[in-house]
Amino acid sequence: MSEEAEELYSLLVPLSEERLIVPRTCVAEVVRYSKPDQEAGAHSWMLGTTNWNGRLLPVVSFEGALGKEIPAVTGRTRIVVFVATTGQLKTGYFGALTQGFPQLVRVNRDVLKLDSTEGWPETAPVLCRVKMINEYPLIPDLEKLEEMLARNSLQA
Repeated sequence: MSEEAEELYSLLVPLSEERLIVPRTCVAEVVRYSKPDQEAGAHSWMLGTTNWNGRLLPVVSFEGALGKEIPAVTGRTRIVVFVATTGQLKTGYFGALTQGFPQLVRVNRDVLKLDSTEGWPETAPVLCRVKMINEYPLIPDLEKLEEMLARNSLQA
């Protein structure tokens, strides 16, 4: 295999205290924050829905899904629009709050190493943590997050 084939374009998504690392192909767009309309009776990590390109986009707080405090919205807050891959969401997409613009990075097996440090509940949508040079981002389980959203939302 060529060296180029073993590299993956990814995004480092800044949260309040962590970063996520996701393949670039999972992200449809990063949009300006607009306050979601809350759904009555929804979990606190489910922030509601906002209009994205003429469709209702369910928006979540990843920190909230980890059982942590939902961060305050600032001028840097954005919504990362993820492609829903399991078919459980009618919209085909869902959004997650980010505390700034994601950073494009190229990763390969020489850059990423599995880190055994945990720090999230067993039910959290996290696959693992990795060491990437001087960063320790989380690899989210986007399918599990989508499933959680579909199971707990009337908009699914």
